[in-house]
Amino acid sequence: MNIRWKIAQAAEIRWWRSYLRKKKPEDYLEQKAAYWKRVLKAARFEPAPGACVLDAGCGPAGIFIILEEQEVHAVDPLLESYRDSLPHFDPARYPNVQFFAEPLEAFNPPALYDVIFCLNAINHVADLPASLGVLASNLKPGGQLLLSVDAHNHGFLKRVFQWLPGDVLHPQQYSLEEYRAMLEGRGLKVQREVQLKEGFIFDYYLMVAARNA
Repeated sequence: MNIRWKIAQAAEIRWWRSYLRKKKPEDYLEQKAAYWKRVLKAARFEPAPGACVLDAGCGPAGIFIILEEQEVHAVDPLLESYRDSLPHFDPARYPNVQFFAEPLEAFNPPALYDVIFCLNAINHVADLPASLGVLASNLKPGGQLLLSVDAHNHGFLKRVFQWLPGDVLHPQQYSLEEYRAMLEGRGLKVQREVQLKEGFIFDYYLMVAARNA
């Protein structure tokens, strides 16, 4: 893994420890569950009961926390650090979830998925082409990918952020159009793009894409 990604991962766990330090686990998980339900509503999407689902880059409280009726796999390279240092993450709370402490680009899934969520995560990976390849190649025919991205609004600032660590937590810096092209280049059809948050440098988008049946 490259040095920029290693720095980003170290910063990531420090950020989580600081962010959650004064938050009671039950209160935080309740708030996070409500947030994920709002995201699904904005996306006009609901995974079917019994669906095989991947939560890629799940963090300590990914969308897996509300997927009680699905068979869920959750992958994140920092899972062991979350378990050891954050009371907010207890794998035993989620008996229907199988956790994998691996980088996304190195993940070899044990199944193909009806639905893959990659939320608040793809900007963090070390190898973007390999990570997108894992997501695209492990969808079932007709399966859907829900991918959220911080998308650059200005080409000049994008190039600055790509060359300099202006955003240390996010090694990947691209525009919405570039992310769309990356998905389409891997055989996925982007069905819709939902703006979840507007900003000056970045807009935050949720992209819903599907693999042809």
